[in-house]
Amino acid sequence: MPNTPLYKEWTVERPELPEAEAISTDGVRLRQLGLEDYEALFALWQRAGLTSLRPRGRDSREAFARQLQSGVQAVFGLEQDGQLIAAVVATHDSRKGWINRLVVDPDHRRRGHGTRLIAVAEAWLRQQGIRITAALIESWNEASLALFQRQGYHLHKDIYYLSKRESADV
Repeated sequence: MPNTPLYKEWTVERPELPEAEAISTDGVRLRQLGLEDYEALFALWQRAGLTSLRPRGRDSREAFARQLQSGVQAVFGLEQDGQLIAAVVATHDSRKGWINRLVVDPDHRRRGHGTRLIAVAEAWLRQQGIRITAALIESWNEASLALFQRQGYHLHKDIYYLSKRESADV
């Protein structure tokens, strides 16, 4: 994990993330997001061009509230001048952690925000006892694929992703 003020207080041994909002040297504030941040988060997902949004299903405000209450999900955001500029969702199934919905506002890319959020998500997952972390990346998203590979993630070309959905909204 980088040795910057953003991460200084975060250790695997801590059972919870620090209450204080961490501020990096570039004025970007890190904090754990809650339901009150839903609209700003959804707007960021849209600005960042997330193509898999399901506003009437898994990405609805109601679904987001349930996901937060589950205890197996945490959402972290980076803010600058009061605007949410990057975010990540960390989840786990008690054996494997997942980094989901890593987004950076197009006007704030190539500044290390994605790397910071991957490290934050990994730290939270380790605090939950999770030792394997994975990410699903769409094949066309070469920037995300390169980012995760730079962070030590390995591409598995022998795995197929299959899903079964009750409807197109979920």
